[in-house]
Amino acid sequence: MKFLLRALAAGLLCALSVLLGGCAQPPRLAPTVDGQTQTYWRGRLALRVDKSPEPASFFANFELSGQAPAGELLLSSPLGTTLAQLRWTPQLALLRSNGQTRAFDSLEALATEATGTPIPIAALFEWLQGRPAPADGWQADLSPLDAGRLVARRSQPAPAAELRLIIEP
Repeated sequence: MKFLLRALAAGLLCALSVLLGGCAQPPRLAPTVDGQTQTYWRGRLALRVDKSPEPASFFANFELSGQAPAGELLLSSPLGTTLAQLRWTPQLALLRSNGQTRAFDSLEALATEATGTPIPIAALFEWLQGRPAPADGWQADLSPLDAGRLVARRSQPAPAAELRLIIEP
């Protein structure tokens, strides 16, 4: 009987520690750069490009932080495997994927390499804050933003593309 009680107590203690450990996460601080608070969003994204002969689609979880001039975009699979890490500053744009790090001249070139098509990451920061921002050929629908959704479409230049985000609270 003592053995059974000890085993039950040990099992409950183990389960409790797993539950508490799963809830413990370091806080996301909002540091400032030049007096501006950094921003952070996470959620899921879907990118569809109407290529010929067949459209191409890309799905990933995302974490976007920083600001348009300097930030980071982490793309991961639904299972949590890192697909790509994009980091940029005014001087440098880096893509880390498949165990390799590559440098690019601009954020636009970096985003194109990571996703297969130009996406307006700089405008994305404005859109996610509910502010319209110009982006070549892109139109963002900010109306569902209060529901945690953002849809942006590119009609020109071809091929057409659609970016959908679901933002987690």
